[in-house]
Amino acid sequence: MGKYYGGMQPPRTPARTVDPGSPEQAFYQASNYLSESSVGYWIKQAYLSLQRQLDLDMQELDLTGMQWGPLWLIRRGRADTVAACAREAGIDAGAMTRMLDRLEAKGLLERTRSTQDRRVVHVQLTRHGHEVAERIPHCLVRVLNRQLRGFSRAEVEQLLDLLQRFVHNGSGACAAAEPSSDPQP
Repeated sequence: MGKYYGGMQPPRTPARTVDPGSPEQAFYQASNYLSESSVGYWIKQAYLSLQRQLDLDMQELDLTGMQWGPLWLIRRGRADTVAACAREAGIDAGAMTRMLDRLEAKGLLERTRSTQDRRVVHVQLTRHGHEVAERIPHCLVRVLNRQLRGFSRAEVEQLLDLLQRFVHNGSGACAAAEPSSDPQP
């Protein structure tokens, strides 16, 4: 089973491949499209619901639903610079810098400029930051279990599989849309 926020397992290869242009693949039609019936709409609603719940539960750690992410990335060794935090979190460096400003003001992390390259800013947790980061999984588990209330284990595994396939399909579409660097005949 994948883990939330940057710890997701690599997507599994879909069980079968369908040509995106085939009639079997046409789930939506522009002539009768309703956003409320869209997978994208419901994924967005699920994300917003999860963010609201994380905002509530992370209050006990004096964090917002977004601030826990960089702490967790640093704690897990997935990022040690401002740029790496931004890249792993999928936000721009400016927004990450502002978030790290707030976390530093709370005494949760420290930033130091690299002596080899002044453009690089390293980040590390303070002792207090480590203590807070250790408590993050408890909030995540509580929120995720609440959101998954009434689901069976098989349904959760299926949901993860479906979402991973959805992401994999999108990644494949992006790769297919990129211009080739090979010279054209």
